[in-house]
Amino acid sequence: MISFAPTEEQTTAQQTMREFATRAMRPIARACDEASAVPDSFLEEAWALGIAAAQIPEAYGGFGGPRSPVTNAMVLEELGYGDAALAAAAAASSAFAYAVLDQGTEEQKKRYLPLFCGRGYAAAALACSEPWPAADAFRPRTTAIRRGNAFVLSGAKCAVPLGDRARHFLVVAQSADGLDAFFVARDAPGLKISAPEKNLGLRGLPTTRLELEDVEVSPGDRLGGPARADVARLLNHCRVGIAAILTGLARAVLDYCIPYAKERVAFGEPIARKQSIAFRLADMHIEVECCRWLVWKAASQLERGADATRAAHFARAYAAEKSLWVADHGVQVLGGHGYIREHPVEMWFRNARTLGVLEGMVAV
Repeated sequence: MISFAPTEEQTTAQQTMREFATRAMRPIARACDEASAVPDSFLEEAWALGIAAAQIPEAYGGFGGPRSPVTNAMVLEELGYGDAALAAAAAASSAFAYAVLDQGTEEQKKRYLPLFCGRGYAAAALACSEPWPAADAFRPRTTAIRRGNAFVLSGAKCAVPLGDRARHFLVVAQSADGLDAFFVARDAPGLKISAPEKNLGLRGLPTTRLELEDVEVSPGDRLGGPARADVARLLNHCRVGIAAILTGLARAVLDYCIPYAKERVAFGEPIARKQSIAFRLADMHIEVECCRWLVWKAASQLERGADATRAAHFARAYAAEKSLWVADHGVQVLGGHGYIREHPVEMWFRNARTLGVLEGMVAV
């Protein structure tokens, strides 16, 4: 018999993150959006939950729990329900850690994984998005050219999460061997990090642009070493992670609009009794459920080691389109109130628009 019910551990993780989202994320989300900054205290509190360390083996300082993209998808949905920008901030370093855990060499695991198992927050980030029209993470313009016993990276990355404080970056680039990823330290010669970008949405998440001008890295800095890594699989993990956050965002819009529609009276009755509103809310609910099932399907394929390229693309593309659709309809349900800062729906709409076009923010 097939069961789609979460395990006891997954239910506990969901409940923990749901409580954290309600208590620690919702109250500060608007202030972070207005200030275009995320408090260090929030990052420290989120890190204390052990999002990354829980799945890192004890040999590297972690808690030794199982690596589970499905559980991570559930966690990211709950964080996205709290606030998409803060969710990406809380999970950005975990994406770096998972890449090392899944595909790093033993030396790379020993070098980097202990950084994510200490008490203090360790900021690191994936650098996948590029500032070119019609940019494709699977076909980056950033290049890695072999020169002697080193690789030389040249190009640019944008929307790098926590780029204002990250100590290490994992940069996706095109080499003669194909798609690769390289570890680049913040102080690497030739690496220039911009001031925080000014984005339409996700304003609470500091992002920066990386300019790589003949940045030299050693062969040991290539993810996976001589055997190389399956970077397409890494990007699939990222796409499912983004889709999970967008699902949580869409659910937040729906949960905000339903009580509003029941309380808002127009022409003598609550607008929830109007067919145009009631049918719209029903369609919003359907799309949230569809997003979730696509995310879980892709995450389950990743967890089983199957090729999840198609499923990850479907999940991300559908969640990007429908979360924006849900947020847009949420604005319409609120009418004129949907456009003012008194209500969070306009912020969620901007976040959906922005997150839906980015790559590599988070990973399951």
